[in-house]
Amino acid sequence: MKLYIVDAFAERLFTGNPAAVCPLRKWLPDAVMQKIAFENNLAETAFVVKETDSYRIRWFTPTVEVDLCGHATLAAAHVLFNHLGYEANELTFNSRSGLLKVTRDGLYLTLNFPADDLKQTDLTERFSNCFSIHPIAVYRGNTDYMLIYDSQSSIENIIPYYEAIAQLDARGVIITAPGEDADFVSRFFAPQSGINEDPVTGSAHTSLAPYWAEQLNKTKLTAFQLSQRGGALICEIKGDRVYISGRAITYLTGEIETKNLYYA
Repeated sequence: MKLYIVDAFAERLFTGNPAAVCPLRKWLPDAVMQKIAFENNLAETAFVVKETDSYRIRWFTPTVEVDLCGHATLAAAHVLFNHLGYEANELTFNSRSGLLKVTRDGLYLTLNFPADDLKQTDLTERFSNCFSIHPIAVYRGNTDYMLIYDSQSSIENIIPYYEAIAQLDARGVIITAPGEDADFVSRFFAPQSGINEDPVTGSAHTSLAPYWAEQLNKTKLTAFQLSQRGGALICEIKGDRVYISGRAITYLTGEIETKNLYYA
């Protein structure tokens, strides 16, 4: 079975967020896909199966299957466009989060994702206990909490307390503030999903982009995720959709050799 590792939202190799992509002819048992994701030990492994006129995609962290993953979707599209002969400039993935389109324009790929439905919630002690710097506001989206800070330096210097974060009833926690060289910056923590800190989280920008678009009164924004690897994104709001653009670079092409699996 073919395996690709792709650095997504990366301007050069060894930046952005690495994702594994496994194209399949038919689905493997869920337990096998989870074991492959655990063995890969990356934030996400995407499995892709061709359907009639589209592809179906599923995403696994090392410990759980998730409903939406931006960087692994970008990586899967990169593999289809650059390694598996997909010739059109737009492709469609069916997923747990509905239809997801990806378009190609030169070196950039653009995800078309549904905007998150954010609701402000009370800033209680359980959120303040998660980080060394207290947020100024908290929002709840469909899958994550988003904590607001007033400066990029807070995001850069904050210390996360993973045990406290893991107790929150969410996929993970986004922290964000206005940026110095970008419209906004962020970091993402999800120990409850098997990822202490994710390098670049495309799906988190379905929450981030609508919030900052309203705060800054603009529909097209630049973003940077302040992880150790770092990642650059361009976000645009169009109605109830968020368009998230970035580049991707192949790091590895190989094969998984495991008995009794279906081979692509």
